[in-house]
Amino acid sequence: MKKHGEVFEFAAIGHVQTPFKDKFGIPRQPGLVSQAKGVIKMQDDPDLKTALRSLEEFSHLWIVFVFHEHGGKNWKPSIRPPRLGGNRKVGVLASRSPHRPNPIGMSAVILEKVDWEAKGGVEIHVAGVDLLDGTPVLDLKPYIPYADSIPDANPGWASDAITRIPVQFSDEALAEIAKRDPNGEQNLKALIIEVLELDPRPAFKKRQAPSTDPAQWGTRYGFDMLGNDVKYEIREGHFYVYAIL
Repeated sequence: MKKHGEVFEFAAIGHVQTPFKDKFGIPRQPGLVSQAKGVIKMQDDPDLKTALRSLEEFSHLWIVFVFHEHGGKNWKPSIRPPRLGGNRKVGVLASRSPHRPNPIGMSAVILEKVDWEAKGGVEIHVAGVDLLDGTPVLDLKPYIPYADSIPDANPGWASDAITRIPVQFSDEALAEIAKRDPNGEQNLKALIIEVLELDPRPAFKKRQAPSTDPAQWGTRYGFDMLGNDVKYEIREGHFYVYAIL
């Protein structure tokens, strides 16, 4: 990548543990999957522990992170946003693509609790994450509604409502969920629904195989969720989870 100015060096202050072990299935924005829980594992540093003091007083926080596995070494000035179905190009700085001049992102998440005494460093429990497991954290900032929320902001090309696809389960899949999450602590079923509702397939695949096309009914896919291989297919305009292995 051609350099465009001063060069800075940063070190991660922690890493995020999330249910998303690979890029397939990760929500494209924070907050879209409320059941996506994460833990920010901070470096075991007494100064960092002091720096977090009073963070638990806030309900939400910003995570400033690195897109560490976006798969591209050289950024491009134009991209095709999945939100637009890959049919239109916009400038990369007018998007939230990970393929940026500097691969840095921000996510606003729910702050559930802070475990100050966790072994190996403070653990910050969050919800609504849209991050790959192992994402490096550069900084944390409290979310402040009067400064960070702008209700009348113009969403530009991302103004269309988000489409959600209905999700159904086979009896066998529901039995496996009950077996793997007997007390509902992981909310495995709700997590699978929220991920699939957003259609995690790449934009080109959505164009080639829309769920409303009868020719695609019966097409099968799969993804990993909390160590479970979730198998689903397109059926009459909805996704049908037929097995969990």
